Amino acid sequence: MSTSYKSSENKKIKVKGQSFVYREVGPKGGIPIIMLHHLTAVLDDWDPTIIDGLAKNHHVIAFDNAGVGSSEGKTPDSVAEMAKDAEAFIDSLGLKKVDLLGYSLGGFIAQVIAENRPELVRRLILAGTGPSGGEGISNIGAVLQNSFQKAETEQKHPKHFLFFSPSQTSQKAADAFLERLEERTADLDGAVSNETIQAQVTAITVWGSSPQASRATVIKQPALVVNGDEDIMVPTINSVSLFEKLPNAKLSIFPDAGHGAIFQYNNEFVGQVLRFLEN
Repeated sequence: MSTSYKSSENKKIKVKGQSFVYREVGPKGGIPIIMLHHLTAVLDDWDPTIIDGLAKNHHVIAFDNAGVGSSEGKTPDSVAEMAKDAEAFIDSLGLKKVDLLGYSLGGFIAQVIAENRPELVRRLILAGTGPSGGEGISNIGAVLQNSFQKAETEQKHPKHFLFFSPSQTSQKAADAFLERLEERTADLDGAVSNETIQAQVTAITVWGSSPQASRATVIKQPALVVNGDEDIMVPTINSVSLFEKLPNAKLSIFPDAGHGAIFQYNNEFVGQVLRFLEN
């Protein structure tokens, strides 16, 4: 198996009769970490330093859910159906116990999996995410539109505005993060389609508009909740709310950071996750 995410092979597996694409890094054995990525993301949007940092001690698996990137199928427009597809992928790999690292939309999916399949999930890392019905989550369409307009005006990548705070320090971290995403130059994943993005936006909007107060409280697995203190995509208050609702959780809020705090503080985040998983 590859020792770095940059050189990891794109693999395929049949999930409900359709081909899903995934990459895996790190030593097999033990409980693997399943990575659940964000709105618009494909395999090439994971920070390689995070994958490689976790893979020093753990088997890490990143994948494209149905209709995303190079995976076949149609992306559903509900978090519940996305969770079912993710569960089917995990089952297709023959895995009986996993840790889930869900970022943003992936964190919504992780919560549903943990609720639906408590025997499958050992621990949860929930980054840049929040509970269903959370404050400001359903405003995702307006947030995206505003940030894309800023990006066009200032000739920057939208992630400068969506993932990072306006400070000089955070914007410098954005540049470094985007450079890391460019390290892989061969065997790239397919681009996310407009149809998939529309389905994901719908799913996020519905999640944010549909409070289910009992969901987080029934998730008994240990959880690490992480965010920046200036998240505009899933406002930071939602991480605090999630921490308060989950019966067995730890909270980490990084300063002067936005939705992409885990990328700005990539090394610190890896250290936190490793300690959380191994203690």
